[in-house]
Amino acid sequence: MTTLAIGLYDHFTALDAIGPYQVLSNIPDVTTVVCAAERGVVPDDNSLMKFDVEHTFDDVPRPDVLLVPGGFITRKIAEEGHPIVDWIAAAHPHTTWTTSVCTGALLLGAAGILDGLEATTHWASYDHLAGYGATPTAERVVRQGKIITGAGVSAGIDMALTLAAELAGPEVAQAIQLGIEYDPQPPFDSGSPAKAPAEILELVQAISFDGD
Repeated sequence: MTTLAIGLYDHFTALDAIGPYQVLSNIPDVTTVVCAAERGVVPDDNSLMKFDVEHTFDDVPRPDVLLVPGGFITRKIAEEGHPIVDWIAAAHPHTTWTTSVCTGALLLGAAGILDGLEATTHWASYDHLAGYGATPTAERVVRQGKIITGAGVSAGIDMALTLAAELAGPEVAQAIQLGIEYDPQPPFDSGSPAKAPAEILELVQAISFDGD
């Protein structure tokens, strides 16, 4: 039995966690544990969705698979310190896979595990990621040894399917992909800075991603 721990914190981005959860919870013989610093309600970044978390980081000190989502607040808590960073640093030596989605990579960086490695995150946070010694790449999913990082938000599903293939084989991963009908056909081709019109890029760049 494989234990997957999804670590949450106040004001995380919901899809960063829910997308991978939907994929990985379908893998046979995987037990999924959602945890946080304390038991109780953990709000998403809009404070509209509230998750009732029953387990603490102390309950899962050595998960086989560790996953952390991103959020607007990650830069702040990475710099100021947070229990999730301590949990990542302590658990990582014992994991089979350590993973992140979007700016969750900043938390991996703050835990000291990305120094000298390639990694990805939301494109607006490449400079912050580099501050932890990582080499940011524009790849949607980056694997470096047992660390897998996914780019912004929706890339968490791609990261989770990549991980599912490692955990249970490509056939299982493909079956899960079909089961959730993950066949993206977006109405606009503006999902990356390289593709988005200049005015759209400027609009998004004007948004603060610092959790201020």
